[in-house]
Amino acid sequence: MQQPLRTTGTPSGHPASGNVPLYGPDFGSDPERTYDRLRSTGHSAPVDIAPGVQVELVTSYDASLYILQNPNLFVRDSRRWNALNEGRIPEDSPARPMMGYRPNALFSDGAAHARLRQAVTDSLATVDQGRLIRLTQQSADYLISRFSSEPLGQAELMAAYAQPLPLLIFGDLFGCPPELGDRVIAGITGIFQGTPGADEILAGALAELITLKRRQPGEDLTTKLMVHSARLSDEEVLHQLVTLLSGGTAPLAAAIGTSVALYLSDDWPAGLPAEDAVVKTLWNYAPIANYAGHYPTQDVELGDRTLRAGDPVLISFAAANNDPKLTAHREQLSPKAHLAFGAGPHACPAKDPAFMITATAVESLLNRLPDVEMRVPFDELAWVPAPWSRSLVTVPIRYSPRTVPQTAGSRHASAPPARTAPSAAGVPQAHAVHRPTHAARPKGGLFSRFRAWMNGE
Repeated sequence: MQQPLRTTGTPSGHPASGNVPLYGPDFGSDPERTYDRLRSTGHSAPVDIAPGVQVELVTSYDASLYILQNPNLFVRDSRRWNALNEGRIPEDSPARPMMGYRPNALFSDGAAHARLRQAVTDSLATVDQGRLIRLTQQSADYLISRFSSEPLGQAELMAAYAQPLPLLIFGDLFGCPPELGDRVIAGITGIFQGTPGADEILAGALAELITLKRRQPGEDLTTKLMVHSARLSDEEVLHQLVTLLSGGTAPLAAAIGTSVALYLSDDWPAGLPAEDAVVKTLWNYAPIANYAGHYPTQDVELGDRTLRAGDPVLISFAAANNDPKLTAHREQLSPKAHLAFGAGPHACPAKDPAFMITATAVESLLNRLPDVEMRVPFDELAWVPAPWSRSLVTVPIRYSPRTVPQTAGSRHASAPPARTAPSAAGVPQAHAVHRPTHAARPKGGLFSRFRAWMNGE
């Protein structure tokens, strides 16, 4: 199974190859300094994405677009990877699960890619926008209810909010029963944390979910993939679900955390909507920083560099978005001209839902905790020292603890006054819904407790 964009770092140090290393605390603390150094060599440069793993990293916006939009010359099937085929990639390299071939739309080309991608895009298109907004708001309210009454009025937002929120949303969209949803969340979370056996837990849970949907189809993404005219096999359905999970949860968590931190930073202009913070995050702090492995089908000249057929070429979305040749006139471009969601035939098929979820998550937090503020200045926050993603380690916040009066059996209570933040996307704001506090907490994992809370239990 394809692994998600891991957030664990690897030791720093100058690689034996002499290439610039794209890992470790030095890179993680100031990746722009590394990108500036690489830009001095031209459109691209050789880097070590992990110890002993060389790739060509494209840092130019124009060159990135050229590669992303030229699928005949640059393919995604990593079975062409020379060094891997020649046994030159360490068995335990973190690059293997990130770049190795999987039978999904991400690593396919031509007709195979078109077939798998159509099944994914058509299935995603069935998700009602209003339902997605409500689900995001409900997930946000549940998570906020778990930490907002703490007497100290402090929380760490990545672990308490940004990371679990996408998991709750995906569990519901996939049509998971509570127990299976718990296992899906345990599996994907364990993979991110490097827990042994987590991959098997996720695969087993998704396989059971597919079997269940064969017997009991529903109005969910899993069923939509299974009944699509592309006639995906159960294994193909499983791999597309893993792709949606891995490609959605970690980047969404990073985008939510960074957008909140930006909005609450001291220099954020008053009155700007939360969507502006999301747009700035996608431009300046692309959640998927360096990825999208491409393999030239023949030797290609790119500036002064020769890209050899079968050698991996990675796109630095982070560097391309901040290309000095672009930033000089970026305000003249569309806010959507960034490459955070990729471009070309492999562009993210869920970019609009992803933006909506992120913006709604930020707005929900601002409305539920109207006096929330950062405990640490934005410039002092630490970033995960990994090449693949751009994510804050922590987002420490403080707020006035919420005391919500409850009556026995009551499911609703008055919401705090909403923080006024104009919404460019017109995302409707729902009132907070509060469930009664019972002596016995619902058993099970995070998803089971969320579903019980949704049902007023």
